[in-house]
Amino acid sequence: MKLDITTLDGAQAGSVELDEAIFGLEPRADLLQRMVRWQLAKRRAGTHAVKNRSEVDRTRKKLYKQKGTGNARHGAASAPQFRGGGRAFGPIVRSHAHDLPKKVRALALKHALSAKAKDSTLIIVDDVTLADGKTKGLVERFDKMGLSSALIISGAEVDVNFGRAARNIPMIDVLPVQGINVYDILRRDKLVLTRAAVDALEARFK
Repeated sequence: MKLDITTLDGAQAGSVELDEAIFGLEPRADLLQRMVRWQLAKRRAGTHAVKNRSEVDRTRKKLYKQKGTGNARHGAASAPQFRGGGRAFGPIVRSHAHDLPKKVRALALKHALSAKAKDSTLIIVDDVTLADGKTKGLVERFDKMGLSSALIISGAEVDVNFGRAARNIPMIDVLPVQGINVYDILRRDKLVLTRAAVDALEARFK
């Protein structure tokens, strides 16, 4: 698969041959769904909790005698049916993380990259560096490139000025190549890879 390389100014900067084993697969929705579910579950804190009837600070004394009142049979006031009582079947502190094999995670990333390539929403740029960290100038360049919702993957490190200018633009995410992930790829309309990012990805999956 061959794609043209452009610059941030929209000029042509040659072309690059993409590995079919990474960018030319037929996307599988089931793999992408499993990966996104794994990512979202892994980042959940799981610190939600309520007090059950053994934890609320209420008397354990029986409300009234068992028989002869004509009322229902009740025990402690900490029971869930009473106001101020414990919560029945409420959330407890736990981990939401679940296992997903490393090979499945790697394959899901390939399918996410292939999905962008298949939909023609993959853009290869020569480099993402700026002489100054001004947002206004970068917005104008993005408008020319048609980028309103995009994930931009740079090389090993994000250029300081580019990162500073891009962080003020909504719907634009910038990550180093080590941080590329399926969820961020799918949540934006376009994926922008630098030449260095393409080389790093192909070396990663060899």
